[in-house]
Amino acid sequence: MSTEPESQAGLAGIKERLFSIDHAIANPWPWRVTILGICLFAIWHIATNVVINEPGLWQNAIHFAGFAFLAAVTTRSVSIGAQPRWSVLFNSVFGVAIAASALWIAYAENGIYERTLAQTGLPWQFRFIDWTAGFIVIVGVIELTRRLTGWIIPLLVIAALSYILFLGKLMPGAFRSASLPLDDVLFRSLYNDEGMFGIITTISSSNITLFMIFGAFLVVSGASEFVIEISKVVAGRFRGGAAFVAVISSALTGTISGSAIANTASTGVITIPLMKSNGFRAQFAAGVEAASSTGGQLMPPIMGAGAFIMASYTGIPYGTIVAVSVVPALLYFLSVAFIVRIEAIKYHIGTEQVAAIDRQKMLAGLLNFVLPLSIMTYMLVSGKTPSYAAAVSIATLVVVSWFTPNKMGPKNLARALSLGISTSVMTAILLVAVGLINNAVTTSGLANTFALMIAQWSQGSLLIALALVAIASLVLGMGLPVTAAYIVLSILSAPALAGMLSDGIIVAQLVSGITDPAISAMFMLVDPELPAKIMAGMSLTDAKTLMSTMPFDIAVALRPMLIDPAQMTTYLLTAHLIVFWLSQDSNVTPPVCLAAFTAAGIAGSRPMATGVEAWKVAKGLYIVPLMFAYTPMIGAPLPDLLRIGGFALFGIYAFNVLLQRYAEGPLKLWQYPVLIVSMAGAFYPLNWWFNIAGAVGVVLVLWFSIVQGSKFAQSRLGSVAED
Repeated sequence: MSTEPESQAGLAGIKERLFSIDHAIANPWPWRVTILGICLFAIWHIATNVVINEPGLWQNAIHFAGFAFLAAVTTRSVSIGAQPRWSVLFNSVFGVAIAASALWIAYAENGIYERTLAQTGLPWQFRFIDWTAGFIVIVGVIELTRRLTGWIIPLLVIAALSYILFLGKLMPGAFRSASLPLDDVLFRSLYNDEGMFGIITTISSSNITLFMIFGAFLVVSGASEFVIEISKVVAGRFRGGAAFVAVISSALTGTISGSAIANTASTGVITIPLMKSNGFRAQFAAGVEAASSTGGQLMPPIMGAGAFIMASYTGIPYGTIVAVSVVPALLYFLSVAFIVRIEAIKYHIGTEQVAAIDRQKMLAGLLNFVLPLSIMTYMLVSGKTPSYAAAVSIATLVVVSWFTPNKMGPKNLARALSLGISTSVMTAILLVAVGLINNAVTTSGLANTFALMIAQWSQGSLLIALALVAIASLVLGMGLPVTAAYIVLSILSAPALAGMLSDGIIVAQLVSGITDPAISAMFMLVDPELPAKIMAGMSLTDAKTLMSTMPFDIAVALRPMLIDPAQMTTYLLTAHLIVFWLSQDSNVTPPVCLAAFTAAGIAGSRPMATGVEAWKVAKGLYIVPLMFAYTPMIGAPLPDLLRIGGFALFGIYAFNVLLQRYAEGPLKLWQYPVLIVSMAGAFYPLNWWFNIAGAVGVVLVLWFSIVQGSKFAQSRLGSVAED
């Protein structure tokens, strides 16, 4: 590659050229070799999870080495201004140094163990080359993360490493921690399961990259165009159908892209102009697209990267996570659909302007979307590993495509493989960097400290704890991608939330009395007089007070003794789902809401006003987590789940009506308190009287609003006729 043209162009477009098949074909052999290397790297990701049985460290080191080189040569070494002429050469050397160091770390592991065992009593025996390689990969991942995501993650990594090196012993109170020697920190950072080549990087190398490649195959094969066209078929029959096209297409595209921003950019260029031509306000159209694209990360079977991370962290089968997420995802998208319907009625938007259906595109992408995705869903639910399911689905798509106009020949195969790798670069580098944070948090015990802080600040109130997590997710989301925000929050807050959710069972046992002497004796650590009171049974108020003031370490020891392991697993899953949903809010919540800002750029609307609109449309991000916390939605039998979800729809509709101050027509003053009371009744879990009364109240308001809306429409038509 020549440095002169690249320096004159300020490195603009180098990423597009590097991953472009058309550019490689039209240019000399070095570009073609580069594309071949990228495609082989993508094929290796498929093979290493299906055919090749490499040690985990080698797999993760190769994964990071390849993406580190690509990140180095496709990003700017200088943030502002023109790039210096030497930047391309520097970036190439920098990328090679990081890649070589990562591979050396995997190669050197056995030698480090052997030297350490041979010199018993001495710390980890690093040689000069080991120190150099470790220093290069840590500095390299920090710098590459800065280039790709900004300063927040690099600063967190530096703070985490400093904490276990020397800051911990300087911190006050519960945050005080012992400091570790430099060689110990380096070893743990490189070789621990919680380190930069550990569990989190395995999620990226084994699952996320494969699903990015699968998504690229869907895009290149025309499946994304099928999504748009089938959405028109389904939604074109309704008032404001263009907005329903956005809702449906973004929900389905979310199973492909894994990114709310990418989802907004890819579907928004079609759906936002479509909504505006249908009569929707520009900022509302952009808000619907941003909210729907955000919901795409909640839609099974893929759910972005969060489901893979959740399965790895909790040990809960992927199929279970997907199964319990279906009803909540439907509630979210129906919530968006309700507000679209209300907006269409309020602003008198009809169906006549929905764009024509391109049946050729729809038929061309039909098999390429439906069959591979159906096979993937079946395999995931039946217990196959996500990596195996993704590989089989890719193979299925390649075979099926030859029965469609969009055949996956050599050129399209290369295009899909290179697209999959290009979309994976940021996530791959990011998760390696987050591994350093995870190692520091685990090594220092900071996660327990943070959990204790949440318990103390909330004073046993689950609602306050949820509010604290929501605020933390919003603040983290201002500088982090939602995947990183979820990882950090799940490490720090999910255990505390799971504990608080399970404390309700312990409170009930304290009220009825705990007769097991071994268990009741545990409470002597809190107060020597407690065992006698506990065996006799406590009042509800005293039991709640005891649990809210219980020392954290004692509560952690008691919960497994008093709660069934299966129930604890359900609470752990519930806590992770709460954190996962709340971590999505930074896409649509001002002041930093990148999906909404992306949509605003397409719609030509004011960014902050669009952010507010997107936040209103996406309020399901807050309603559904509250349902996770206060209803037995997760883990409930199917009849109870359908009952909770069915009546919740009445409550969600009522909330939308209150938010928009409009239903099928204008609201009267008396309807507001009726809606508030009815909404509370509809959300009340598993109480037939409250649920039915709530549903009846909402239907009553809806019927009156239809009558009022009909009168309003007639008067409007009359005034138009007079004019």
